[in-house]
Amino acid sequence: MTANKSVNIAKKVSFPEHDIMMALCGEHNTHLKIMEKEIGVSIHLRGNVLLLEGARWEVELAEIVLKQIYGLIRLNYPVYERDIDYAIRILSNNQSIDLKDIFRDKVLISSGKRIIAPKTANQKVYIDSIRQHDIVFGIGPAGTGKTYLAMAMAISAFMNKDVSRVVLTRPAVEAGEHLGFLPGDLCEKVNPYLRPLYDALYDMMGFDRALNLIEQRVIEVAPLAFMRGRTLNNSFVILDEAQNTTHEQMKMFLTRLGFDSRAVITGDITQTDLPRGTESGLLKAKKILGNIEGIRFVFFSRDDVVRHSLVQKIIDAYEKAENKS
Repeated sequence: MTANKSVNIAKKVSFPEHDIMMALCGEHNTHLKIMEKEIGVSIHLRGNVLLLEGARWEVELAEIVLKQIYGLIRLNYPVYERDIDYAIRILSNNQSIDLKDIFRDKVLISSGKRIIAPKTANQKVYIDSIRQHDIVFGIGPAGTGKTYLAMAMAISAFMNKDVSRVVLTRPAVEAGEHLGFLPGDLCEKVNPYLRPLYDALYDMMGFDRALNLIEQRVIEVAPLAFMRGRTLNNSFVILDEAQNTTHEQMKMFLTRLGFDSRAVITGDITQTDLPRGTESGLLKAKKILGNIEGIRFVFFSRDDVVRHSLVQKIIDAYEKAENKS
């Protein structure tokens, strides 16, 4: 590992349990290398002691990240490379946050035995908001986990018998509402728009189980047009890609909610595919419903992106270009 040439301070941090220390460092010290690159600190391993060198802020941040990750591993939390990135991002913004409160807030264990849990402070707020409010709006850029976490919460609610069914819906902008309601014709046209919801569902539940529940209509994946005229009782309802709803569609959807039901509405108001001059129903709902008790809006930013690290940079680049134009 290359030493930082502009060293301000050096600090030794020791970790008593060797096996946990090795997991903290990662295979071939991968976790330490990520920290060096992302924080800008130099890290040298000597037995169970890490020597941190760099600017004071860098060293203090690296020490906090290391100690918190060590604590997670001691609690048998499986730490992966991406978790190091998330930890750095979270603690860079607020060093008083306890990562255990975020990473160990288990929402669901997927069919592949993978734990689905929040990975950023905003995702934790989002999860808590869904638990506490009947209607939650999750607004922010792609890759922030808005839909995936909402679906995990929906599946968890169904498995815990808090609701009797799950309804997942999306607007199909190009298909529109005027194609008629013959299921075969419309389904063929809108199915590509629903595919991301199916993919997430299969990932969480396994293909066979998810398909069985869909066939029983316990889990329903349908275009937004199919929601008209219905009342959804004892249901967990998710409206995805809500930026592509019109004002009328959004009002129609929100008024479908029946007794003992909850709804999560997700979208990115910067990626609207509506015809030019049509105001997004999501944007208008934000203006109209922002002060209603029982409805919560959670806003995500680039710091909440949990996809490939380049996604953050892509979002930044587009935002800069759009601000210049």
